[in-house]
Amino acid sequence: MFDMGFLELMLIGVVGLLVLGPERLPKAARTLGLWIGKIKRSVSGMQREISAQLEAEELRQKLNEQQKKLDEGVQQVKRGVESIAEEDSGKRPSASAGDDTGEATPAAPPEQRLDDALARARTGSEDDEPQRPADASTADKDSAPR
Repeated sequence: MFDMGFLELMLIGVVGLLVLGPERLPKAARTLGLWIGKIKRSVSGMQREISAQLEAEELRQKLNEQQKKLDEGVQQVKRGVESIAEEDSGKRPSASAGDDTGEATPAAPPEQRLDDALARARTGSEDDEPQRPADASTADKDSAPR
């Protein structure tokens, strides 16, 4: 705030002693000290409240951002599951020629397609191609210099 040195305090004391007299000066100094203490406490209380409100607002913003990210992830998984359901209902696998039972066999089990959809949602990939596990041939391509 403002800087007061020893000489300034001494000057205020001498003027106070001359104006108030020796009888009232101690009582006036005590009253002034109490007021200054109250003012300091109220200012520090306001600062604490303001900082608490700012922290609460920051937490709300972070919570909203995390909620949006979570909602986006849920929507991606939902789209992946819906695409799997559409594939199952749209593509009726036919019986293979060598199959004597006449039952249809799907190209990949639904669990595998669901895992692929979840993997696409985690990586943010929007393509409909399922991700295949990395084998030696793809590992060589990835490690080759470009």
